[in-house]
Amino acid sequence: MKSSGGKIKKAKGLGPKASAPKGAAHRQTAVKPRPQFAKAPRATDIDSQQKSAPRSEAAPKRVLTRRTGVRPQERTGLILETSPSDDYALLDSGNGLKLEQYGPYRIVRPEGQAIWLPAWDRTEWDKADALFTGNTDEEGVGRWHFPKVPLGETWPLAFGGIPFFGRFTSFRHVGVFPEQGTHWSHMDQLIRNAKRPVKVLNLFGYTGVASLVAARAGAEVTHVDASKKAIVWARENQEMAGLSSKPIRWICEDAMKFVAREERRGSGYDIILLDPPAYGRGPNGEVWQLFDNLPDMVDLCRSILTPNPLAVVLTAYSIRASFFAIHELMRDAFTGLGGQVESGELILRERSSDRALSTSLFSRWSA
Repeated sequence: MKSSGGKIKKAKGLGPKASAPKGAAHRQTAVKPRPQFAKAPRATDIDSQQKSAPRSEAAPKRVLTRRTGVRPQERTGLILETSPSDDYALLDSGNGLKLEQYGPYRIVRPEGQAIWLPAWDRTEWDKADALFTGNTDEEGVGRWHFPKVPLGETWPLAFGGIPFFGRFTSFRHVGVFPEQGTHWSHMDQLIRNAKRPVKVLNLFGYTGVASLVAARAGAEVTHVDASKKAIVWARENQEMAGLSSKPIRWICEDAMKFVAREERRGSGYDIILLDPPAYGRGPNGEVWQLFDNLPDMVDLCRSILTPNPLAVVLTAYSIRASFFAIHELMRDAFTGLGGQVESGELILRERSSDRALSTSLFSRWSA
């Protein structure tokens, strides 16, 4: 895998809090933050469904019924890993921190799961170009410290030959979730092997690297995110990657509302990427709680699949749960469609000592 993502976070409905924009509809900045930069979107840049929408309450609960038929085959405990590459590498970790290489820069950020001791000595960590300081809580806002020389807001990164912008945000993230590269490579193969037109829906799409991967492979892409700033960032990435001529539709809207409307319209997609936050608030007061709203969202996603679908990929960050929770939800949701549901964890493989750092849970249905 190469650096790109997903929370390349993986990334990811409702939009973020108004004060600081990560991900698509239902995306909360605390979980997957948004960039803080000045460039405002042009009216022609996005298809915004929320220009003058009144403040609204949470969408009414969808009435779910248990599906009948044969449940999909299953594969559990699957570990999908991202190994170090020239574009991205988890260099070392420990003492609640991780040392990463993003393109030309070495970066230190908090990592609560790194409860072991670092494998490398202090001299390697002292070579860092940027360190995230301040509040290290997942919901905290901090700042970046540059011990050598001040760095610009953006810098070039790449995934699989697709260049895009990394960006230092106040919520510790840099606009890429490298662990999701394994999902993107899988999607790329599905699109190319289909030998037919493929439509991809990228929900909670964040900075758009997954959308660019799909478009380059030949798919027609719909990218949904509630943050206008994130969509501007994604469009900048599209231009940087030289993919401006590719068919990507940029939608600024609450993901749940968008998918419900697509169901009413009878729209269909062959591949759906679903990367929601644990909690989020949308631009018009919508509330997203993963455990409350995910069953409805997954059911809606099934309803907008084409007659010959390829896959639905779900990634979940920052939740206290076993992957079996989303695994069984996906198997129930796709009962009667055949195929297989694979579930497990996404990990980063460390360069220093080959340790595995878990980043998120995933579950994906393939026809």
